[in-house]
Amino acid sequence: MDNFWVNAIFSIVPTLLVGVIFWIVMRSIIRMDRTERKVYARIEAEERARLGLDSPAR
Repeated sequence: MDNFWVNAIFSIVPTLLVGVIFWIVMRSIIRMDRTERKVYARIEAEERARLGLDSPAR
């Protein structure tokens, strides 16, 4: 019975590790994109204000 549990754990651990690594990578990509969009919007707003242009129609 000991071999069964050891085999079960060794079967599940690699899958869990790959899942955690995937989650960390995707979370960081989404956070970077969100931050980049905020910075780009701020820079764009500053440029519009500097040039005296109206905000874009949406």
